[in-house]
Amino acid sequence: MSPRTSLLRATAAALVLAAVTTACGIAGGRDEDRGLTLGYFPNLTHAPALVGVENGILREALGEEAPLSTQTFNAGPDAINAVFSGEVDAAFVGPSPTVNGWAQSGGAALRVIAGSTSGGAGLVVRPGIDGVEDLSGATLATPQLGNTQDVALRWFAREQGWEVDTEGGGDLSVIPQNNAETVNAFALGEVDGAWLPEPHLSRLVVEAGGELLLDEAEQWPRTGGDFVTTHLIVNAAFLDTHPEEVERLLRGHIDIVDWINAHPEDAREAAAAHLADLTGSRPEPEVVASAFGNMTFTVDPIAPSLAAGAEHAQAVGLLDPVDLDGIYALDPLNGLLREAGRDEVAGPQEKQ
Repeated sequence: MSPRTSLLRATAAALVLAAVTTACGIAGGRDEDRGLTLGYFPNLTHAPALVGVENGILREALGEEAPLSTQTFNAGPDAINAVFSGEVDAAFVGPSPTVNGWAQSGGAALRVIAGSTSGGAGLVVRPGIDGVEDLSGATLATPQLGNTQDVALRWFAREQGWEVDTEGGGDLSVIPQNNAETVNAFALGEVDGAWLPEPHLSRLVVEAGGELLLDEAEQWPRTGGDFVTTHLIVNAAFLDTHPEEVERLLRGHIDIVDWINAHPEDAREAAAAHLADLTGSRPEPEVVASAFGNMTFTVDPIAPSLAAGAEHAQAVGLLDPVDLDGIYALDPLNGLLREAGRDEVAGPQEKQ
């Protein structure tokens, strides 16, 4: 059985279980007035969620009519399964788990309703690796097999003409492992570098003496260096049955992104404080500042980058061909943007 087949079958099994759970939940009678449950990660790439919860912006936007509850996750597939099962109604999540979930549910379970974060990922290497030509034979880490950064590194290797497999072999050894383990392994010299998201990218630079060899933005010339790192998705059934709650969520999300961009120092403080509450560990101010400097916060989903990312995953053998038509539900967001006299955002086939 190929690694791709194993990966897809494992995901499919989890999603089938989630679908059964969803059906059981509906049959059992769901509390329609329970409010909105939002999922997100304790990562700086999820800063709009961190800030929005910490400062109460989301709770205020949803109001008493849709009281906010939250749940945090450490892995994209777990968040996707929670969306499928109705455990959470909406979630901030990365593009690869979203595409995998969309494919395995036949396009029935989720919709992307807004962008959140662009950038904040790249390849950090040890001193002595001065250029791409020095990478041959190196051992590089990624967060998880098939995740967004793993696909990015494998696609980059393919573009260089290098052979890379899912067992850590080939011209370049790619080792998927937990981000915290990667930071330690890099400091100990056990890996030569890693393609990671923030804040782990900045931790390798600030705390472990690494050097940024490739900013992933450089790999996206077609979108002017913009690419989706995190976006906001919603359970498709919840969108259909609770459009007013989704609109309130989007109003709050727009306000958060605007506030972060207008108050970057306060936003960094709020995000760090919320991370400390969630994890018991507050990131170093220099790490937070570096991470925020590498990210852009926007409600634009940067849809072309999602489609391109799916194509990259297919090309490196981690995803079967998938039709993404219908994955975006941007009308609610664009309605709010029009109401405010702002430019609308575009889907994958549209021009702004």
